[in-house]
Amino acid sequence: MFLTRTEYDRGVNTFSPEGRLFQVEYAIEAIKLGSTAIGVKTKEGVVLAVEKRITSPLLEPSSVEKIMEIDDHIGCAMSGLIADARTLVEHARVETQNHRFSYGEPMTVESTTQALCDLALRFGEGDEESMSRPFGVSLLIAGHDENGPSLYYTDPSGTFWQCTAKAIGSGSEGADSSLQEQFNKDLTLKEAETIALSILKQVMEEKVTPNNVDIAKHFYRQEPLTFGKLLSKCSSLRSPPSANANIPFLVLKDMSPAPVMLASLISSIGWSSLRERV
Repeated sequence: MFLTRTEYDRGVNTFSPEGRLFQVEYAIEAIKLGSTAIGVKTKEGVVLAVEKRITSPLLEPSSVEKIMEIDDHIGCAMSGLIADARTLVEHARVETQNHRFSYGEPMTVESTTQALCDLALRFGEGDEESMSRPFGVSLLIAGHDENGPSLYYTDPSGTFWQCTAKAIGSGSEGADSSLQEQFNKDLTLKEAETIALSILKQVMEEKVTPNNVDIAKHFYRQEPLTFGKLLSKCSSLRSPPSANANIPFLVLKDMSPAPVMLASLISSIGWSSLRERV
């Protein structure tokens, strides 16, 4: 005799006869009650636009943080429980710094997303793991690495997808429909910002103001250079090595900060490491 649905949704590790995890489904439904967040990827970078719900005129708008920095080259927007998002972001920050310390290079956006989703699958850490619950938050993770700009979407089940544009939160259904109509791969960063703001304005219940919307623009512009060209710019070098003359490098330039931005999401090649190689 099968248990009732109420008995099956008591634990996060108990499957129903239909193969469903009700606690995970409840967490996904909870995200639909959260504020709307939109991410748009272009060749120049990624735009994140989020709604901030200011429930009282006595509330300081700057204290409502919906966009967080994970590493110098990765940031995220969230919808759902902010406390759960903070736990995931702190875990991702530790993972990225451990990777940088161990390997001397920044962690890729995909690997960071994978590490974050691994924690979501465990539904918590430490001795309280058996008493934990799924994280009631969804994230839009934006960043850049050797593959260029990237945008990933995660949900409480620990699943993640790479996207060109995505909306999460209470207005996600209407926002996703608008993104499908307006998005194209040749968008500039400025056009993507305009689209994200216009769609956010459509789905928000309140009027858009500087206090209830946050925007982060992630610049990524590259110029291909060879090792020989880099060496020619260093007047202190005696002679460039011929063995590495054709090794390609990428130099990030023109990284002006966005007018509205919580944290810089820009990472550039360290010139000190180039000097050490020479």
